[in-house]
Amino acid sequence: MPSKAAIRAEAARLQAVLSEAVGGAQAIEADILQPAETLLDLYGEDIRARAYVTADPVRGERMLRPDFTVPVVQMHMESGAEPARYTYAGEVFRRQESPEPGRPAEYIQVGLEVFDRDDPAARDAEVFCAIAGALAPLRLKAAMGDIGLLAAAVSGLPLSEPRKAALMRHLWRPHRFRDLLERFAGRRAPPPARQALLDAVAAQGADAVIDAAGPVIGRRARAEIAARLAALATDAAEPPLPTRDLALIDDLLGVRATPHDALSRLHDLAVDLPALEPALARLSARLDALDAAGVDLEAVAFEASYGRTTLEYYDGFVFGFVAERGGLPPVATGGRYDALTRQLGAGREIPAVGGVIRPALVLELGGGA
Repeated sequence: MPSKAAIRAEAARLQAVLSEAVGGAQAIEADILQPAETLLDLYGEDIRARAYVTADPVRGERMLRPDFTVPVVQMHMESGAEPARYTYAGEVFRRQESPEPGRPAEYIQVGLEVFDRDDPAARDAEVFCAIAGALAPLRLKAAMGDIGLLAAAVSGLPLSEPRKAALMRHLWRPHRFRDLLERFAGRRAPPPARQALLDAVAAQGADAVIDAAGPVIGRRARAEIAARLAALATDAAEPPLPTRDLALIDDLLGVRATPHDALSRLHDLAVDLPALEPALARLSARLDALDAAGVDLEAVAFEASYGRTTLEYYDGFVFGFVAERGGLPPVATGGRYDALTRQLGAGREIPAVGGVIRPALVLELGGGA
């Protein structure tokens, strides 16, 4: 494993390379301790399993920085000029469930973030090429996908808005997403406790069930509990998702090919799932921009399900670079996160795309100055 001094030197070199690749970018820093409230609002309680959390008697709950993108977006949305390009380098902290080789709890990240309203497809290509160029001496496999495809497909399913919203919340959790699809298709029964509750409400009415549970304790008022019971009953009465639509989602997530071949297959799927068309138009424009930038797309793997286990802010283009040698995490990852700027922008938003490199892996694979 390279020394921390060597990793920091490589991080500084990569940061300079990325800045030059985009015609100059502002070097910024972000606090290591981040407000937990912001991250919990974005990701829910699941983030606790992946982050180090501490308590400050004055500032409340804080988290050791799990990545840079969220604080960079907050900084830009508060005071950044447009357009803007930023680079950064520093430690991030991720709790690991098991001591797997190559998955440290603390490591240095170098990144590039681009905020620009002009030609998102060209900006996607710009960031991809900047990361690829910085890693050019290494023999890495490039992969890409588009979270927006699955989001568009979900929007076109014949489901109620609450069911679509539930699926959208779990786009980045493949197992939970699949469980929901199976339940909405009638292939999986609801949990026994929920079914027992629904049976009791159907037989006795919501008021009787609430009364039988004893005094109302906690922050939810009686009316909120009754509304939740009514929502559960409405959901249970919804007709199942047709098998045909479930198969279309499976077909979408199974697309693996070179990017242009994948686009052709996706257009075939769009005949039966027209909600895909806007996302396919964006994908087509992105591939044209990558072609124009000289990227050999025949050497890139496209996977429609790529990027679904990352932190949940990528909502469009996603990409990564992986070593041919197995057992290592991605050397670099990135993608588009327009919705995150809307969530953190207090009424403002701007298209944004970025990527990060792990300099320790670059050195481990024989790269660097």
